[in-house]
Amino acid sequence: MSLFTLRGALSRRTSLLLAAGGVGVLLAVWHALTMGQTPVLSPAILPPPWRVLTAFDDLHRDNEVIRNICRSVGINLAGYVEAVLIAIPLGFIIGLYPFFRGGFQRQVEALRYIPLTAVTGLFIVWFGVGVSMKVHFLAFGILIYLLPVVVQRIDDVDDVFLKTVYTLGASPWQTIRTVYWPAVTSRLLDDIRVLTAISWTYIIVAENIDSSQGGIGALIWRVGQRQGRMDKVFALLIIIVLIGVFQDRAFKRTDRLLFPFKHPPAGTASIQATPGILSVTWRFFRSTLWRILMVAYWLVAFNEWTGLILAAAPFDYLFGGTAWALHFCMAVLTTWEVWTWVKQKRQRYGLPQPA
Repeated sequence: MSLFTLRGALSRRTSLLLAAGGVGVLLAVWHALTMGQTPVLSPAILPPPWRVLTAFDDLHRDNEVIRNICRSVGINLAGYVEAVLIAIPLGFIIGLYPFFRGGFQRQVEALRYIPLTAVTGLFIVWFGVGVSMKVHFLAFGILIYLLPVVVQRIDDVDDVFLKTVYTLGASPWQTIRTVYWPAVTSRLLDDIRVLTAISWTYIIVAENIDSSQGGIGALIWRVGQRQGRMDKVFALLIIIVLIGVFQDRAFKRTDRLLFPFKHPPAGTASIQATPGILSVTWRFFRSTLWRILMVAYWLVAFNEWTGLILAAAPFDYLFGGTAWALHFCMAVLTTWEVWTWVKQKRQRYGLPQPA
């Protein structure tokens, strides 16, 4: 297929080659704009690529970049956990029951027009300038966009499925559990994934309010405005982009695990094809490594809570007041792994599956 066909598909190899070429072009343009004794753009505006590369070592040595990254990631996780736990049940209540829809849908839709930077003062008055304020601020920023989306996704459920379960005599709760819940959550994960990029803007805004507690946003302000190290600023921006790419991949992986019906095989040949030895080995290695890391995580967490082995508290040191969000996410992932393992074992021995 031609590379210029409208909406043409690319093979994996071609896609990787083009992506690498695109990165190379950007680096070449960047180098051309900053090279020589009198570059087109001053280093105070755009530092050369090699200076940004060496800035990563400076950040690690002088600015505790790992700890600051963990502080920002912790705020991101905590804000998402809080927003999702509020938005999903509240959105289902408003979207499913006419009494609540008539009373609150317009207000929920109007919340999207609140400028988040204008309410930072209110959150400071309500929660102070600590970690809780940053988490609540981020959760509110996600909530005002996510809540109307939940209601909209409920409206998007196909009537064919509803008529089918009504014909079968399903109760309201059975309808919610078998139709609304899988239909809404399968689409909602894509919406949450889109909000990930926006959430980093709110994190930077919140961390600039009080830079003493760390975080990537606070570090950008400190090394940029106070020290004038634009190379460190660009290095931190690259770190944020890499974190965002990792989160995006994690959401895609989660979507494939939770909703496999959204990702059917490309064709009959791919269904019948036997996986190669490299593919099987890689899957085994990946699953084994993940389980080893999960066990190691819980051992470290248990020691941090009890102090039976060492007095060290690495999660509290790295994540501070948002370590609970990391533990919550790991608890959910561990529960999912155990539930999947139980299903596989029961299927292997011909036992009835858990509900």
